[in-house]
Amino acid sequence: MLDLAIMIEGQDGLTWPRWRRLAEATEDLGFAGLYRSDHFTNPDGPRKDALELWASLTWLAGNTRRIAFGPLVSPVSFRDPVVTAWMASAVDDLSGGRLRLGLGAGWQEREHATFEFDLLDVGPRFARFEEGLEVVTHLLSSDEPVSFEGEYYRLQDALLLPRPGRSGGPPIVIGGNGPRRTLPLVVRYAQEWNATTNPLPRLRDLNAQLDEMLRGHGRQPSDVRRTYMTTVLFGRDAAEVERKLEGKTAAEVRERGTLVGTADEIVAQLQALAEIGINGVMARWWDLDDIDGLTAMAEAVLPRL
Repeated sequence: MLDLAIMIEGQDGLTWPRWRRLAEATEDLGFAGLYRSDHFTNPDGPRKDALELWASLTWLAGNTRRIAFGPLVSPVSFRDPVVTAWMASAVDDLSGGRLRLGLGAGWQEREHATFEFDLLDVGPRFARFEEGLEVVTHLLSSDEPVSFEGEYYRLQDALLLPRPGRSGGPPIVIGGNGPRRTLPLVVRYAQEWNATTNPLPRLRDLNAQLDEMLRGHGRQPSDVRRTYMTTVLFGRDAAEVERKLEGKTAAEVRERGTLVGTADEIVAQLQALAEIGINGVMARWWDLDDIDGLTAMAEAVLPRL
């Protein structure tokens, strides 16, 4: 079967009390992990509370003992990759090796414009992202000083100390569905590919395409873990599912790749994902205060995985 983890949107009203409750529930209920976005704001609408990513992950590393965790994903447009690599190594060591380092190019225009981060056009944005991946990989994996000369980043005899407790540091996770830009970066740099909401046939095709690309690059398909992030609309009964659908039909929402339904239906969707090679699912839980619902889903679904 597969692992089921929880993912939340850290810019959508996340506070310390909510983060603590979610961490305790995720750990105690048996979910595989707790992941969060790295944003300053939502793309539109009212601005809400948002905990800074690395502060929240540092707290999580020291206050949980079992669950995996990490960003899905942290844009290189916000932080210099040297700083990201340094923080990631330290947080991973603090947690005993449970961080999974999700990295991305950045995409949300509102937060970049508001705080004057340079988003760049798509081509240069991905060129910068690849250089950021180079820098992070060099710093985490090399026990000797390294140099790098790029358009956006440079290193001169750089060495991070202390060295990561895990050889090579925390595994790099690259999220996204693009076959032209994203998957080639997964092939070159990642230990995990995190696909996002997609119809099952499309997800199956992308997974097979990644297998071929890995073999062409001299890597085995098993070298890269496959995970999937999507919204979950879980209901203890059909009436609760209906309320969460807000007028949409379960079939149309499920067809797009969202997990929706009672326990039986959620388990069936997870089984279908496992059958096409998905190793883990990060279920986006929108209501940060609904610990009762999270508990009900854990009790009804996790024993069947």
